[in-house]
Amino acid sequence: MAGVIHKFLFASIAMWIAPIVILYGFNHHIFPGSSELSSSSVTLISGFLAVISVNVVIVIYIVLAMKEPANLQHQPDPSFLAAAKASINQPMSSTSNSEDAVIREKTD
Repeated sequence: MAGVIHKFLFASIAMWIAPIVILYGFNHHIFPGSSELSSSSVTLISGFLAVISVNVVIVIYIVLAMKEPANLQHQPDPSFLAAAKASINQPMSSTSNSEDAVIREKTD
């Protein structure tokens, strides 16, 4: 369970950080060749790559989630199972007698 939470946290953080880094890098001409582009081209390219980066992170998260083992058989708690079987095997008359007593008290 802890592994799933770590993957989710990593994906969530990456979905915030990747687009911000891409936008910052293009707007401050950190990436090579970004200083040669016009401002509208920088805006379009950086926005497009930021959206693509979020989609890449989502795809990676989905692939990691699909690689999780799915053949685990969950077993119920033995004490819960015993109590459930005992409640099924109880006779119905004891329940109806107590209900009849409640009904008689209300009518009297």
